[in-house]
Amino acid sequence: MDIADFVVKAQALKAEVQKAIVGKSEVIDQVLIGLLSDGNILFEDYPGLAKTLMANTFARALGCDFKRIQFTPDLMPSDITGTKIFDEQKAEFYFERGPIFTNILLADEINRAPPKTQSALLEAMQERQTTVGGKTYQLPRPFIVLATQNPIEYEGTYPLPEAQLDRFMMKMGVGYPSIKDEDEILRRRVDRAKDDVEIAQVLSPQDVIRMQRKVEEIFVEDSIRRYMVSIVSGTRTDPRVSVGSSPRGSLALLKLSRARAILSNRAYVTPDDVKAIVLPGLKHRIILKPEFQIKGVCPDDIIVDVVKAIPVPKVEGYVV
Repeated sequence: MDIADFVVKAQALKAEVQKAIVGKSEVIDQVLIGLLSDGNILFEDYPGLAKTLMANTFARALGCDFKRIQFTPDLMPSDITGTKIFDEQKAEFYFERGPIFTNILLADEINRAPPKTQSALLEAMQERQTTVGGKTYQLPRPFIVLATQNPIEYEGTYPLPEAQLDRFMMKMGVGYPSIKDEDEILRRRVDRAKDDVEIAQVLSPQDVIRMQRKVEEIFVEDSIRRYMVSIVSGTRTDPRVSVGSSPRGSLALLKLSRARAILSNRAYVTPDDVKAIVLPGLKHRIILKPEFQIKGVCPDDIIVDVVKAIPVPKVEGYVV
């Protein structure tokens, strides 16, 4: 697969998703970048903004197996991973697989479940495997978690542990549609005379794996790589920050910027690629000192200031 073929496939996927998701072109692009980077994505926004619809639509267009888990306060870890059940006829235990055995897993309202249940996803999100009863089971590939969470100020929510937040490659919101886009949503609903949107499969799970491998071939010049490291390091030294980004943040910038570069029909990463993905790639990895939280400072402010303070590398040319 060359870059031109890659871009054609990606554009076909985006066009199919846009049959169901009106507007939000930038959000769709970011989800596509996350998927091609083989990264988990966390959506934080208010209910009813098509987060679940977007995840389901991507899965259908990719021909991927899709499972949805509604996180609630009484959800148990075994409801996610599966459990061993005793077969009385055979007098032995067998493993009943849970919904985590899928290609695209939607963890809906993930912060409505307590931390013990949330932690059932940790191993799967990092190692693409899960361990039950002392035995490790490999998950199908591709495997990506798309999670939604309500804003923390909502009642009945549990903040995600820092270790789990760090396993999401991106965090983003969707936002309300414009008046024009919302009117278009209603017009399409009237025209099709039903709630469901017909989505065709335009790619296969094998296509996704091949495209993810192609992303790994994108060239990253040394100064661009050091630029990423400088940004992440800057989040740790800012006096307003209690905990800065971990090295997973640097790896996220590397993977996401490569995916953005190839989607832009380039075989190399530019500083603009890094700048475009730095907020969704890092903002959930930063914990502010309490006094600055009270003042209304947010992680986005820290990242913007850090990026402004770091000189942009000037690269005259690339050897690809």
